Amino acid sequence: MRYVLDTDVVTAGMRSPAGASAELLRLARREAITLLVSVPLFVEYEATCLDPEHRRAAGLTVRQVQQFLDALAIFVEPVVTHYLWRPQLRDPGDEMVLEAAVNGGADALVTFNRRDFGLVPARFGIKLWLPSEALRKVQ
Repeated sequence: MRYVLDTDVVTAGMRSPAGASAELLRLARREAITLLVSVPLFVEYEATCLDPEHRRAAGLTVRQVQQFLDALAIFVEPVVTHYLWRPQLRDPGDEMVLEAAVNGGADALVTFNRRDFGLVPARFGIKLWLPSEALRKVQ
């Protein structure tokens, strides 16, 4: 399965090692699933994970968050954006997530924020799942 993780899922994986988001990251590390990411989306991962609120909640130093991101960069599959699909969504900040999913041929976009994506991913044949749903599909 080929997934694009929204930023909220990546930060949840960093903050809560026992949750479904963290398990998806572990599955990607073991190559059981493929995580797709574009450069703009990875930059958003970095900015969000390094935010002091998320770092403190995870109990990590800046260096540890950078190590987390370095490890993530090793096992994701890069996606080149050939076409900008904008505007499709209510929240312009979510457009880069949809673009990575569409351009990467993702099976699913994984997010906690289903309301802002609505039915748009389905127009491109992409499922919209919560981390727990994505995890059930893998298992």
